[in-house]
Amino acid sequence: MSYSQLLARISLFENLDAEELEHLSSLLRSRRYAKGEVIFHQGDVGTALYIVRKGEVAIRLSSDEGKEVILALLDRGDFFGELALLDEEPRSTDAVAREEADLLSLQREDFRRFLEERPRVAMGLLSTLSRLVRRVTQLVHDTTFLDARTRLVRVLLELAEHQSQPAAQGITITPKLTQSELANLCGLTRESTNKWLRFYVREGLLSYEGGQITLVKPDRLGQDAE
Repeated sequence: MSYSQLLARISLFENLDAEELEHLSSLLRSRRYAKGEVIFHQGDVGTALYIVRKGEVAIRLSSDEGKEVILALLDRGDFFGELALLDEEPRSTDAVAREEADLLSLQREDFRRFLEERPRVAMGLLSTLSRLVRRVTQLVHDTTFLDARTRLVRVLLELAEHQSQPAAQGITITPKLTQSELANLCGLTRESTNKWLRFYVREGLLSYEGGQITLVKPDRLGQDAE
């Protein structure tokens, strides 16, 4: 898939015509990251937006004590670091390659010049930032007001909606997740996550083998998220 074809699938650029997509493609730079390699740290100077061409990336927050919360798992066609296109503030999160990843980067100054000539793209950027704010707000709400069981179910259903594929029985979540990663996504301890995973496996509502989660009965599971 060409750079312009990939850009056309991204919500931020979906309204650009073929000529504009080609021009934007010429501004992209490619780089490969190894599994576990840090793309940027919280506090780093932000100068570029990144687009996932291949592989998976985790966006996370971490504390000095080593605790982590995963805000998002990204794969092909997803983008991150967009705040760097608007300000010169430090990065607000870490970004780490969960597996070998090919990323495309768009430098801030290149994008700003592109945006000045095509102001309608700014509306797409505002929409993207709005979704980010809603996501963080929802995370704070769930962490504050929901119990562990409900938080786990909501995260599983969200992954099933956005990053999944049909299975012989139910829906398989495409990213393979360790219990620690799933716990970090939910803002839970590993012990609590393991407890409720085993509960739903016993109930026959999901399966969990080798990091692969399949929601066998997503509708039944959804009742616990209400």
